[in-house]
Amino acid sequence: DAQAACPGGAVAQELRGEGFHRDLLVKVELGGTGEWAGGCTVAARTRLPPGVYVDPYELASLQRHNLTKAVLTPDVVDVEAPEYSATDLVVLLYLEPDPRCSRCFRAVLPVHGRYHRPAGDSEEALVALKSPEVLVCCCNNLLSTECWKPADVEAPCSGKKDYPCQWYSATHEPAYEELILQLPVGLKQHSSLVCVVTLLATVLCSGLILAAVCKHGHF
Repeated sequence: DAQAACPGGAVAQELRGEGFHRDLLVKVELGGTGEWAGGCTVAARTRLPPGVYVDPYELASLQRHNLTKAVLTPDVVDVEAPEYSATDLVVLLYLEPDPRCSRCFRAVLPVHGRYHRPAGDSEEALVALKSPEVLVCCCNNLLSTECWKPADVEAPCSGKKDYPCQWYSATHEPAYEELILQLPVGLKQHSSLVCVVTLLATVLCSGLILAAVCKHGHF
């Protein structure tokens, strides 16, 4: 049995922080013993739904400081778009070896929630984050064809453009559970009140600015 011949692994996700700005911790434990000590690159490929996004400018800053390595598809992200006009975002997150476990890898990815339409009966929007696909690239090692199959990944093996190698995905994906991100949203019945308060605040601030200009300005 092919599945019995491939030792099972594990994938776990955890959200840290509160509100719209979170850290997504991804942890992977690969099956087998000792075969990952030869310099293999391990990554997690995940598809983020329109309700969340990764800030490419923040990611670039983290990569310059060697804190997080990831590739975004598409690489241009509208960070101001609301959830209902945004699209999915595919992230290839390079994982670092966990010093406490020879077969374990982990990485942290900052994610941000998008604004949702006002809801009718709930003050929270639920965004489901599916488990990532585990990918492995071993340029110096041969992987078992029973356990690993070639994967279509347009990204370098080591995070560097001059290091092309074949990526592989597991033939038997480990079991997982969806991770639910809860985001605060407004209520539809509050829309009129919000509009009135916003209009009054705008008129008041404009009046104060105009009064200050008339009093202290030089014409």
